[in-house]
Amino acid sequence: MIPLSVLDLAPIRQGGDAAQSFANSLDLARHAERWGYKRFWLAEHHNMPGIASAATAVVIAHVAGGTSSIRVGAGGIMLPNHAPLMVAEQFGTLASLFPGRIDLGLGRAPGTDRVTMHALRRSLAADENDFPRDVVELMAYFGPPQPGQTVRAVPGAGLEVPIWILGSSLYGAQLAAMLGLPYAFASHFAPTDLDQAAALYRAQFEPSKILAKPYFMPALNVFAAATDEEARLLFSSHQQAVINLRTGRPGQLPPPLAGFEAGLDARGRMILDLALSCAVVGSPDTVRRGLKSFIERTGADEIMVAGQIYDHAARLRSFEIAAEARDALSRAA
Repeated sequence: MIPLSVLDLAPIRQGGDAAQSFANSLDLARHAERWGYKRFWLAEHHNMPGIASAATAVVIAHVAGGTSSIRVGAGGIMLPNHAPLMVAEQFGTLASLFPGRIDLGLGRAPGTDRVTMHALRRSLAADENDFPRDVVELMAYFGPPQPGQTVRAVPGAGLEVPIWILGSSLYGAQLAAMLGLPYAFASHFAPTDLDQAAALYRAQFEPSKILAKPYFMPALNVFAAATDEEARLLFSSHQQAVINLRTGRPGQLPPPLAGFEAGLDARGRMILDLALSCAVVGSPDTVRRGLKSFIERTGADEIMVAGQIYDHAARLRSFEIAAEARDALSRAA
């Protein structure tokens, strides 16, 4: 059976705060480690009231320090917000503290709005060609020091921190294929190009010293509970958050709302249909069937499971059910 991993957006729920979010993230990572998840990734977002992982490398250190074997990483670092050397130093530090356990996923989106982009970068004078150059520069910092090299990442040089390309369009698929890197697709919020991106990545992949063949990891929303009805209720928190974000009203993760879907207008239904078509919501049997179908559709080498759930205990149970579904599929194979 293919591995499952966790994408944690470190949600700040209504009535909670960042400190509680970080405690919950670590608790989820410890459980995920016991349930056999392969990775635990956190994502860089800025000026988002409901997401606590803006200082992503710091939160990775928090989670890695409280676990022992699960890989911990960024899904991802938005590279245009940073100088490659600083990212190399941060993740070189993490790799030195937690050898063999750190991943670095790279994206070219800002992870925020345009005003906040300016606050982060001070200048928006960049073009999309900067991203491939920055990725190559960052990869070089993790390689062995070269004769005459004047700038080195200390720590970082020689550590060969694993790099992934992240994407929600065909651009990332082409870049990952060209560089021979593993590719993670953000189908948990932008599923439209999933099938085409997977096909393009595999068709254009060029073997590298890192990978001999493509390695594709799409993301899947999983909201699992004892019954389909209970799972749909849990899902309503994330549905509310997505609509709030897409209509310019980002906020903290709201509590579940019974009957939420029934009360949606046409615009709300369209937003959810476009953003959340890659979601498995339901009982253990429903989740097992949905996971099997998603694997068959994508031919994935690994699945990144996402699930923003208001109640922490219910969130833990949802990820546990997903792991149980993985094990059941493995036994049946």
